[in-house]
Amino acid sequence: MSVIDVPVVLATHNAHKVDELRRILGPHLDGLELRAYDGPEPIEDGDTFAANALIKARAAAAHTGLASIADDSGISVEALDGAPGIFSARYAGTRDSADNVALVLEKLSGIPEGQRAAEFTCAAAAVLPDGREHVVTAVWPGSVLEAPTGGGGFGYDPIFRPEGLDVSAAQLTAVEKDAISHRTQAFTALIPWLRATLLQD
Repeated sequence: MSVIDVPVVLATHNAHKVDELRRILGPHLDGLELRAYDGPEPIEDGDTFAANALIKARAAAAHTGLASIADDSGISVEALDGAPGIFSARYAGTRDSADNVALVLEKLSGIPEGQRAAEFTCAAAAVLPDGREHVVTAVWPGSVLEAPTGGGGFGYDPIFRPEGLDVSAAQLTAVEKDAISHRTQAFTALIPWLRATLLQD
């Protein structure tokens, strides 16, 4: 293992996501130094979560010359034919989480509890300056509540009830959420590849 930690850029300007990923990845980063990204944001015009994650990671790697990681994530609702999906962050056209949540609830108005299945998806991508790439996709199943509940989390967390639980994701503590979330699953599966690839040199 290198005496000096190998820098890895986290390709996001989302402060909530930065905080969450630092919590999630902290125990797994031995030998790596996670750095914030302040470069330009690329156009996310991919048609899958994995494609958009790679677009962001490639842009950060190209801008910094360093290994970069990124993710693309969102919620897909069965009764809405998989929407918002990759458009989760801008579903209502405002990039405001409250507006996005309100629109999902409006579209699900009248849909009974048993037909409100949904899942969070996270695609985590790593891109190295030499062109090597790796992507891991994870899913967190659950359902959509009829109204926002809880003050924690962010995004769609207040209306997402994880499978097997009777509370929303926004009612979980950070530790509880980090133990089971889609983002945790994806990044904890990605980091071993990144560490093995970067630290073998």
